[in-house]
This record gives sequence, C-alpha cells and structure tokens, in this order.
Amino acid sequence: METRTLATAGADLVYDVRGPLPTTDGRPPLFMIGQPMDATGFAALAARFPERTVATYDPRGLGRSTRTDGRVDHTPQTQADDVHAVIEVLGAGPVEMFASSGGAITALAVVAKYPADVTTLVAHEPPLITLTLDGPAAVRARAGVREAYEKRGWGAGMAAFVAMTSWKGEFTDAYFAQPEADPAAFGMPTEDDGSRDDPLLSDRSWAVSSYRPDADAIAAAPTRVVIAVGEESEDVLTGRTSVATAELLGQRVTVFPSHHGGFLDGEFGYAGKPDEFAHRLRQVLDGAS
Repeated sequence: METRTLATAGADLVYDVRGPLPTTDGRPPLFMIGQPMDATGFAALAARFPERTVATYDPRGLGRSTRTDGRVDHTPQTQADDVHAVIEVLGAGPVEMFASSGGAITALAVVAKYPADVTTLVAHEPPLITLTLDGPAAVRARAGVREAYEKRGWGAGMAAFVAMTSWKGEFTDAYFAQPEADPAAFGMPTEDDGSRDDPLLSDRSWAVSSYRPDADAIAAAPTRVVIAVGEESEDVLTGRTSVATAELLGQRVTVFPSHHGGFLDGEFGYAGKPDEFAHRLRQVLDGAS
C-alpha cells in the first residue's frame, strides 16, 4: 500500500493506493469511501479484493486529512469536489466505487456533478433522513442526539445515536416518550470529556444527512448506480433511507449481507460478514443485480 497526500485549495487529502496504477487487470480502480468513516474502515474489505487496485481516502478534517479552509462543517458538495480531485490525480480514468453511509451521499453528489468520474457506484445505506415518509420526525430524532451530546457528552450522544439508529419503523410518539438513553447500558463512557466536535453527534454533518440528491442529473449520467442495503437493516433508519433513496432514483434496493457496517471485520467492535459482503460486492460490480 502506498500512501499519498494531495494538497488542494481547502485541505490536504491523504489517500492510499493498493495495487498498480494504471491497473493491470483491465478494470478501473476500485475507490472505497465513507463519512465520517475514514480509510481505516475499509481495510478489511480492501484486503478481500487482492486482484484489484483499491483506493481509499480520508475525507477532509477526518483521519489524516487536515483542513486549511477554516471550516468545521461537512457537506456533500465539498466532499464531492475532493473525491473528484483524488480521482483525477489517480490518473487511471473513471473508477468503480463502493461508498458507505455518508460516503454514499458524497458519491451520489459526485455522480451528479462529475458524471464521467464513476462507471459503477454501489451506494451502501445512504442516511438521507429527509427522504423518508417520516422525514420531519427523523430530523427531530437527529436533533435529540445532538441535544444529548451537547448536554452530557460523547457517551450520552452515542447512546442516543444507537437508540435512534436501532429503532424499528417510523419515529412515533412512543420513540420520543422514551427516557434518555443510558450510555452505561450500551457500554459507553458516562463521564464527559468536554469535547463537542464529533462529526457524527454534533450538527457538523447535518448537511450530509439533509442532502437531497439530484435525481435528474444522476439519471442523465452514464454511471450505473446501485443502492445497497443490509439484510439486517430492514425497518431501521438506514434501511428505510436506502429504500427511499432507491425510490427517488426509480429503482429498487439491492440486498447485501449483514448490517450498516457489514463489511467490517470487528476492528471497531461492530463485526459484520466481510467475506460474504465482499463476495456480494464482487457480484454486483460484475453486473449482477
């Protein structure tokens, strides 16, 4: 693996390349992106594609990529520009892309703005909460996570986030009537370290989850777009947002093994089924539905 840094007008973007450039297998590079997950989250999945040249990167302000623009917010439009810049510097033409969570939202923005950059996009569980039928309630639930984080710190915020993302079905009065999530019950720290800059729990990434993809631009692009959902995500928030995103684009979801982190190998305490996930991803990239 070779690690490189791309200096842009607003950030120094660190990215990794596994395999030769230009590629020697006749396939485009496979670019894996997330948000707020950085490149470390794709190590297990990339290792299961030894025959491919795989690129990963850290979004600006996350992991090893430092910002020089003086901002702390995260937006799909800015991240799309960053991804485009990395694809250009790879110099191997358009890429195939696997994008997860907020990275899937970035990827949809890439396809809309830079349609020649990606041949096939597998967008895994984009958390586009305003697309759901209960969008206003989902926005209220998101605000509740931030409130818990602001009041009581990271452990309380993460407990509230887990409670929100594991809730089955629409956010009803029963959801909002629950007592505040107890961080100790989720194995989270109960002490408050005073920090309030977490991109997942603060409002710094609300522009990501509030984004509305340009369905017309995506339809006009030459990119084959696949919206993927984990088989264990049915009825929870990211499963519902995946279905809503697919419907916006006039398609149906493609089911993958496991859950929202199904490609992980336990390195973050959230093990999925990486072997089965990689097998399914290889099938979909090769054209299977």
